[in-house]
Amino acid sequence: MKHLTIAFLITCVITVAAFAQAPPKTPTTHLKVGDMAPEFSLTDTGGKPVKLSDFRGKKSVVLAFYVLAFTGG
Repeated sequence: MKHLTIAFLITCVITVAAFAQAPPKTPTTHLKVGDMAPEFSLTDTGGKPVKLSDFRGKKSVVLAFYVLAFTGG
């Protein structure tokens, strides 16, 4: 019975500690809606580097961010 009480108290402490953490800080930016995106480069599916400026004036570019996508978590 004593072990069950101790296990219950430990579980309560862990649960309270998990919910008591401060939420992550929202990142800030100086960009506004309609501003031109800053230059950046990424690798394509073939491993070649691709720069945003490669598409400027040629094609429309849409940036989509999928939070935690492909992370396994």
